[in-house]
Amino acid sequence: MTYAAPVDLDAASGEPLHPAARDVLAAAHERGWGDPRRLHHSGRDARLLLDNAREVVAGCLGVRREEVSFTGSGTEAVHRGLLGLLEGRADGREATLVSAVEHSAVGHAAAWAARRSGEPGAVVPADRLGRVSPDAVEDLLSPTTGVVAVQAANHEVGTVQPVAAVAARLEARVPLFVDACASAGRLPLPTGWDAAAASAHKWGGPPGVGVLLVRKGARWASPFPGDDRVDERTSGFENVPAALAAAAALQAVEAEREEVAARQHALVDRLREGVATIPDVDVVGDPVERLPHLVTFSFLYVDGEALVHELDRHGFGVASGSACTSSSFEPSHVLAAMGALTHGNARVSLHRDTGADDVERLLAVLPGVVADLRARVGM
Repeated sequence: MTYAAPVDLDAASGEPLHPAARDVLAAAHERGWGDPRRLHHSGRDARLLLDNAREVVAGCLGVRREEVSFTGSGTEAVHRGLLGLLEGRADGREATLVSAVEHSAVGHAAAWAARRSGEPGAVVPADRLGRVSPDAVEDLLSPTTGVVAVQAANHEVGTVQPVAAVAARLEARVPLFVDACASAGRLPLPTGWDAAAASAHKWGGPPGVGVLLVRKGARWASPFPGDDRVDERTSGFENVPAALAAAAALQAVEAEREEVAARQHALVDRLREGVATIPDVDVVGDPVERLPHLVTFSFLYVDGEALVHELDRHGFGVASGSACTSSSFEPSHVLAAMGALTHGNARVSLHRDTGADDVERLLAVLPGVVADLRARVGM
C-alpha cells in the first residue's frame, strides 16, 4: 500500500528554515559567536555581522537601521514595543486601546499594563470580516489613552487592518503600536507606526529571533530592568548567528514575495471555494484584503479538537482554536469578536512550497471527515 506524505498546513505557526537561512546560519556560527559589545577581534566580527543583519532587515522592511533591534522572540518584541511606548510617555496617560482581534501577546501586555497602572484600557470592536474601523478607534480615544495597538494583519483569519488610516486619525496625539508578526515577509510593512514587532520563524528564519522596530523620534523607554548593553531596547547577549540567518531568510522571501503571494492567493481562493460547498460552514475573514496564505473556516456541530486529530490522521496538519491557545483548544477570541462560529474551526496556512495537489487532497478528504464527526454526535 502506498501512503501519501504528510502535509503541514500550519505555516502561520512557523515556516521551515529557509535554505538561505540554513546556509548562513552554519557559516555565521564560525564567526558570530563573540560578544558584539567587546573590542577584541571576535567581538568586532560579531558586531560586524549584527550590524549587517540589522542593515538587511531594515532594507527589507523599509526602515532605518537604527530603528531595528533583535529580541529573543516575536512575543518579547510585542511586549517591549507596546509597553515601551507607554513607559516613554511623560504625561501620565497609561491606558491602552487595543483591537479586539489582537494576538494574545498584545492582550497580555495590555492587561499587565492595566494591573500596574490601575487604568483598565479599552477594546476596539471588529466587524464580521475581522476588521477594525478607524472611526471606532478615534471614538474610543480618551484623555487617559497612552497607546493604541492595531495589528498589520490578523493571525487567525488573515484580514488586513487599515493601519495607515488609523494612524492618520491619531494625528500623532497617541503613539501607535503595530504587531506585524503575521505579515512581515508576506506584505509590505504598513506606515504610521511608532513601534512594531515581527517574528523571524514566521518567514523561515530560525526560531527565537524577534524584531523590534522603534521609529526614530518616537518616545520609547525600556519598560523592564536594563543591563550594561548599549541598545536599551534589548537585554542580554544577542544571538548573532540567528539574527544574521533571520535577515538572510527575510531577504530571500522578500525577493520571491510577489510570485509566492500570487500562487498562494490562488490556492486559498480554491480552498475557500471548495470548503464553502460543505453544509453549515462559516468561511471567515476578508476574501480579498487578506494575507495571501491563510484561511479559517468553522463547521457547525463539529468539535475543533476532533477535527484536528482526524485531519492529522489523514496526513494534514492544521491549527484549531485560538492561535495563541490552540494546545488547550480554547474558543478563539478572534472569531468571537467577529461574531463567527468559535467551535469546529480549522486554520489552514500554506507554506511556500505547498502545491495545488496538497490543496486538492485536503478538499477531497475534508467533506468526509466533517460528515463522520457530525455523525458521531447524531447530526
